[in-house]
Amino acid sequence: MTVVTGHRFDGDLLDEPERLVEADTWGLLRAAASAGAQVRSTAAIAEEAGLHRLAGERPRALVLITRPGAAAAAAPLLVALLGPSCPVPVVTARSVPVWVGALDVVLAHTTDPGDHELAEGVDRAVRRGAHLLVTAPPDGPVAAAASGRSVLLSPRLDVPPGLVLPRALAAGLLLLDTLGLLRTDAEGLAGELDREAERAHPAHESFVNPAKSLALRMAEHTPLLWGTDRVATAVAGHGAASLAAHAGVIAHAAGIGEAMSLSVLRREAAGGAAESDAFHDPYLDASGGNWPPPVRPLLLGVAPGPDTAIATEALPDADVVGADEELEVAPGDPTAPACAAGVLALRLDLAALYLGLARGVLGGSGRVGSAALG
Repeated sequence: MTVVTGHRFDGDLLDEPERLVEADTWGLLRAAASAGAQVRSTAAIAEEAGLHRLAGERPRALVLITRPGAAAAAAPLLVALLGPSCPVPVVTARSVPVWVGALDVVLAHTTDPGDHELAEGVDRAVRRGAHLLVTAPPDGPVAAAASGRSVLLSPRLDVPPGLVLPRALAAGLLLLDTLGLLRTDAEGLAGELDREAERAHPAHESFVNPAKSLALRMAEHTPLLWGTDRVATAVAGHGAASLAAHAGVIAHAAGIGEAMSLSVLRREAAGGAAESDAFHDPYLDASGGNWPPPVRPLLLGVAPGPDTAIATEALPDADVVGADEELEVAPGDPTAPACAAGVLALRLDLAALYLGLARGVLGGSGRVGSAALG
């Protein structure tokens, strides 16, 4: 990943829809807005591929493979949604463990059809009788290893690799639902993502557009993405990766407990999102590289609880970012946390794209190559 510095932030661009769409020459905003469609498509493919065959299985272990990309964000999010009371041991690993056998269920996602390490692991797990759900392009060694002997989901929507978290998350949620570990409503999640995409449409002005508003709050700052619950903390990790990939912005992601133990950073955050010296010129200083951007604490929440109140009391000037107020699903519905997490992740993706476009690092004039989007 290349971090781009010294670019002038053009905040006016965000409220000029024609310029904004013209700048987005790669169509990334439209791709991100396909989140709901990704979920629906994944659900349809899973039904056709026979995911129901795994119904009733109670595995010795559920193994989540964290290959580079969306899987690395989806796995901790699925673990957080399952929570500590999950009746099945959950293991996350970068590669398929050598001990995986007939009593285990493996979930793997990749956008790289030539991922030989994953292909070898899938082939070994299949030969040892493990149950697998693999999301991968239809051609290449990964699909060949999985084809016919596991549930293979080959995506039908063409989406840049850096924006496929909804697909990976949907596949994982459908598997958890099939195994009876976590209730999932794919259509409900898709609907919530559609509504978030509509709220964040490029034509909507920043004061009513949650993604644009978030981008403006993070502009020219070091964002501190601090989760006030375990699910939001997992989303924070994805948000930091998205900001790096799409805007060239470095962010700190952590749970509020960990964040409060970082004494100096906590003190900086408690000073508010204190602005820098009135005579500070960020563009002149950025070229010299000796003026760190001030921090902007953002408290992310999916399920408001006691930690939320503690965090807001300790950081009264922090921005609170949550999705629960916008959701149509009832707060007590067991599918609500997954919906809120998906919406919050999409908002962070769109905010990162808006920030990248306003910084001039995406699109036709951008200097970040398409590889960074994966």
